[in-house]
Amino acid sequence: MASSKRENNQMAKDTPRPRTGPAPKLDKGKQLARLRRICASIAGTIEKVSHGEPTFFTPKQVFAMFANNHHGDGRVAVWLPAADGVQSALIAEAPETFFRPPYVGVRGWVGVELSKVDDEQLGALIREAFRFIHLKSSASRRSKAAQP
Repeated sequence: MASSKRENNQMAKDTPRPRTGPAPKLDKGKQLARLRRICASIAGTIEKVSHGEPTFFTPKQVFAMFANNHHGDGRVAVWLPAADGVQSALIAEAPETFFRPPYVGVRGWVGVELSKVDDEQLGALIREAFRFIHLKSSASRRSKAAQP
């Protein structure tokens, strides 16, 4: 019994402790600058920090979230909302570029590895995400206004 307890204590000492605190940031500002420039070119965009990262709003709803090594995943990415089926199509087409992000991926959002897309493609993806959220918000407001 004492031997077993001693072995357990030794194993606990030998087991590396989980790192505390946020994962180190990988982007030195280059990818975030690209994202900011493109998002700022869309009229009505508001940037705020949400969950510790720059996040872009329509102004009321999120349409782009920067992710700089989120929980140590090794990616410098943007997470964007997408219409039904778009997430799976993009991932199937280019799995090295697109991925299903944590938390919001179950709702159809798609992650985009920023270093794998050029400004033209990134701009198109961001503008489509903005339109998608804006139209979704407008439809929701119309639906609520039509209710008795």
